[in-house]
Amino acid sequence: MGSSPAVGPTGGGGGGGSGDGRCCDMSMKCWCRWRCEHQHYRALFLNNSGYEGLVFFLGCFVALGSIATLYAWLAFTPPYAVAARAASGGGCREDNEGSWSIGVFYGNSPFSLKPIEAMNIWRDESAAWPVANPVVTCASTSEAGFPSNFVADPFIYVQGDAIYLFYETKNVITMQGDIAVARSVDKGATWQQLGIALDEDWHLSYPYVFGYQGQIYMMPESSEKGELRVYRAFDFPLQWKLDKVIMKKPMVDSFVINHKGNFWLFGSDHGSFGSKKNGQLEIWYGDSPLGPWKPHKKNPVYNTDRSVGARNGGRPFIHDGILYRVGQDCGETYGRRVRIFKVEVLSKDEFKEVEVPLEVEEPHKGRNAWNGARYHHLDVQQLPSGEWLGVMDGDRVPSGYSVRRFFLGFASVAAVAVVVVLIGVLLGAVKCIVPLNWSSHGLGKKSNAFLAWGRSNMLSSKVRRFCSRLNRVPPFLRGWVKVNTCIGRCVVAFIFAIGVVLMCTGVNYMYGGNGAEEAYPWKGHYSQFTLLTMTYDARIWNLKMYVKHYSRCSSVHEIVVVWNKGVPPDPSDFDSAVPVRIRVEARNSLNNRFRMDPLIKTRAVLELDDDIMMTCDDIERGFKVWREHPDRIVGFYPRLINGNPLKYRAEKHARKHKGYNMILTGAAFIDSQFAFERYWSPQARLGREFVDKYFNCEDVLLNYLYANASSSRTVEYVKPAWAIDTSKFSGVAISRNTKVHYRIRSDCLAKFSQMYGGLARRKWLFDGRKDGWDV
Repeated sequence: MGSSPAVGPTGGGGGGGSGDGRCCDMSMKCWCRWRCEHQHYRALFLNNSGYEGLVFFLGCFVALGSIATLYAWLAFTPPYAVAARAASGGGCREDNEGSWSIGVFYGNSPFSLKPIEAMNIWRDESAAWPVANPVVTCASTSEAGFPSNFVADPFIYVQGDAIYLFYETKNVITMQGDIAVARSVDKGATWQQLGIALDEDWHLSYPYVFGYQGQIYMMPESSEKGELRVYRAFDFPLQWKLDKVIMKKPMVDSFVINHKGNFWLFGSDHGSFGSKKNGQLEIWYGDSPLGPWKPHKKNPVYNTDRSVGARNGGRPFIHDGILYRVGQDCGETYGRRVRIFKVEVLSKDEFKEVEVPLEVEEPHKGRNAWNGARYHHLDVQQLPSGEWLGVMDGDRVPSGYSVRRFFLGFASVAAVAVVVVLIGVLLGAVKCIVPLNWSSHGLGKKSNAFLAWGRSNMLSSKVRRFCSRLNRVPPFLRGWVKVNTCIGRCVVAFIFAIGVVLMCTGVNYMYGGNGAEEAYPWKGHYSQFTLLTMTYDARIWNLKMYVKHYSRCSSVHEIVVVWNKGVPPDPSDFDSAVPVRIRVEARNSLNNRFRMDPLIKTRAVLELDDDIMMTCDDIERGFKVWREHPDRIVGFYPRLINGNPLKYRAEKHARKHKGYNMILTGAAFIDSQFAFERYWSPQARLGREFVDKYFNCEDVLLNYLYANASSSRTVEYVKPAWAIDTSKFSGVAISRNTKVHYRIRSDCLAKFSQMYGGLARRKWLFDGRKDGWDV
């Protein structure tokens, strides 16, 4: 082991207590020598650049983290909105398998299906004018007493006037699928959750329900059990018992159908040797849906790419005497879309099918649509009335997205660390990339034991040589980029900007959720509204940006542009996810904003100026509040009208006096039936003339008309996370002179008070809602 002394750092008292700079005595054991070496190199690291580099590294991270925090505050859904979403039942737990929900579709045939919102079905009790998809979500089951992460794989069973919906619900405790059931007596617009129909010790899904010889059977997927099981209902729809195990194979997404004198079983066996997952399909035939089953001669009839649609995606159906199979395309991600196949040949020896178009419109709102990322299951059946009813599941994010987000966020933050080190190297704050004592050329004298250990460990030697070469990089970079020059400073600023982008990206991936700005349900229903704006040719730049942004909001049904002046644009000029209708007016009048329009199909209208930009989440929160109080003007800009004489003031005045009694309709939800009729009533004629005379105050007039028609509360405020006035950038603001604008509006207050009564006695406090949306 050698007996050479272990030399400590200059001026330091050794661990052995001697005063000559030694950290241990020559007669001490070998472990003391190692300890002395460790102290020696630790001191070298700290005395040179380690401490300075560490401080710089942490300081940069704090600075970048502060910028990312500001970004999160601006971009993410406010905490009070997140809390309110969870409290309303919409806060289903994030699941790596997705956020599946279920929608309803109608059509004259299975190839002309349209979503429920296109059928204009209204439900007054939930202010759903119209009802919109999805109709069943994880919130539906959670509110019914069986919490769920998602709902998927819907199958319907029609029994008289009642429609029963069986579907997979992922249990939040066991994290496996159970089979739940709901009932509807209004053709799928409203669903009553009945409970869990089937719960086993293993995962269940794909609850294929069918009738046979007067009995009702269910054949769910039980591939985790390794069997294909058939259950029989003894107290439909909640009580089931095992009737028979019809196949000892881990069959996936199987169905049975009686076709041309034989029963046919279609399913996928992903556990068989050579089977391609989501690309394999087998066919079996027999005289009964309970077996015995014989394999098709050409099994597997598919064993190919997962994008082909081999895996079943719902119930087969017969239309005009032709059998159609529903498959799922799993190419881009699991369950990307449904495909329909026309079965041309089905015999014991042959099978042939060709794909036909489904004719269901693809969603265009991305993650803001409940089925924006994928839809993988369809059950469509003809009702006794002759109408076709379909149920389809959908998800707004691809499979495995939550795990992918975590890794991308971690990778972004790791890249930020590299950027910080690079900046430190260029500025001279970081002298070496790795500690000097990791290098084969570290400073200071090494002991014989240390040198012997290094020679005996070749891997360590190679690592130290690599570290030594890596530490030659900082001087090279500093010689290449002169930070005291203009170009050098620009390079450092550019690298810092990259760090900001990476840090914000990492925070977004890890804490920003799935990026969707979802709609808020009210009493179990979703709904939609029409967005209406008024503009003219000089503001076309604003309008294009406006349409592109708001058309992606989840609950927007249509955008109506009231065109007051100039040559109107063509609707095809806009990048829109919803229909855009240009309503050209004969004369330039602010009264056109509230003109009665029989083409508007929704009860709710959002009057929103074309120069206001807000988040879709703010819009969705405002819509939910309006559905709670459809008799009120619900908006984002409060005002308090008081004093003698009446004087129009900004929001700051309302905040100072802790209350409001007016909502500006430049950003507000109204009831199109009541508001438009009231505004164009004979009683409002003088008010409309005053609006035309001063080209101002149409929003003030509507507030007075609401107040005049009711002695109860008529306005409701919702605080937006942020709002931007884009007219400041385009220079086409209508009211450029604020003082003149406020003076005219003060005159309007005096005039309308004489006509319709005052507002001064009305006042409602901020922060009166339990959800905190009006703070």
